Amino acid sequence: MAARADKKEGPWETVKTVFWALVIAGVFRTLFFQPFWIPSGSMKDTLLIGDFLFVNKMAYGYSRHSCPFSICPFSGRLLGSEPERGDVVVFRHPVTNDDFIKRLIGLPGDTVQMREGRLYLNGEALPVEPVEPFIETFEPQGPQRILPRCANAPVGQGGACEKPRSLETLPNGVTHSILDVGVTSSDTTPVFTVPEGQYFFMGDNRDNSSDSRTPRSRGGVGFVPYENLIGRADRVIFSSAGSRMLFFWTWRLDRFFEEIV
Repeated sequence: MAARADKKEGPWETVKTVFWALVIAGVFRTLFFQPFWIPSGSMKDTLLIGDFLFVNKMAYGYSRHSCPFSICPFSGRLLGSEPERGDVVVFRHPVTNDDFIKRLIGLPGDTVQMREGRLYLNGEALPVEPVEPFIETFEPQGPQRILPRCANAPVGQGGACEKPRSLETLPNGVTHSILDVGVTSSDTTPVFTVPEGQYFFMGDNRDNSSDSRTPRSRGGVGFVPYENLIGRADRVIFSSAGSRMLFFWTWRLDRFFEEIV
């Protein structure tokens, strides 16, 4: 009799186990760390297509966007703390509701401008130091099979795709890598004044990034409200150069657990 009772309870126990596993995973994702897969090259060479990371949800506190589908039942921000200039941040696009990842450049009250490819903060040009170029293979990347842009184009399939690279230092001392493909319309911009309660973001791959330099009315990101910040990206956990995560021969072992700076 006991054996038959165990058999009857088996499916219900499985349902309960799956339910509580989903609840625990949802709580963990909402309160602590959210997985994020890098789908584009806008943050090269800091982040590459196929990098997998966990976003620190505790870094800036919680808003309605901290929950899946932005369903947290409150407005404003709970347990909020201010982001720091230079943080690599995942945020919710104010219009499309897509998740973006960019570097925080401008704080509330700052003026931001690009002049001929050089970044000016509050009227001062940021120091840059040219270093060796970033070189990657010209081939389709990631599940979307995106071809990289090259400063030395045209490049044949399998050739060396080069981008000039520099180290840029922000006023708070954060130094990070930036790439330059060539002359683009985003190399020179108007002066942007960051409103109170909002932030200005840019991609490290400056000529291949949709970010705050383009207003939302023109399909860009524009200024990002504090409420839309989801969390800070601190470390790459896993990385794959292939179209599928299970293609182990495409894993970038040297990027596993790499700190994001």
